[in-house]
Amino acid sequence: MSRPAGDRVLLDTGPLVAILSREDTHHAICVEALCHMDGPLYTCWPVLTEAAWLLRHSQRALQRLLGSMDAGFIELLPLAGTEAKPIAALMKRYESIRPQLADAALVYLAGRERIQTIFTLDRRDFSIYRTGRRSVLRIVPEID
Repeated sequence: MSRPAGDRVLLDTGPLVAILSREDTHHAICVEALCHMDGPLYTCWPVLTEAAWLLRHSQRALQRLLGSMDAGFIELLPLAGTEAKPIAALMKRYESIRPQLADAALVYLAGRERIQTIFTLDRRDFSIYRTGRRSVLRIVPEID
């Protein structure tokens, strides 16, 4: 499950919420997968916003979410306003599976940053998405 040194990993909402919420069904498998990854994990504001919404009933989890950036667990990749157009194009291309803004932003960032691995629980959609280079993303964790 480990990744080669220098291989960056994008972080999706599902594992982020699972790691921060012990009550989450996928908590144990995501924590285990995280133990085999070098930090930081890379994500973007749409993912953090989605995670904050899902964790809104747990003030403790919200505080851990926000503190994870200072701790070096998460590094935010910037998105400029001019990048909204290619993200919208991705949402249009995959409209049949109704992508979330966070998903489209991550796919866009994977292409822009040449990141090939994503930490997600959304295997169905991320096995369909392709980066700007038409590359398939490696999905972790590997769930049976």
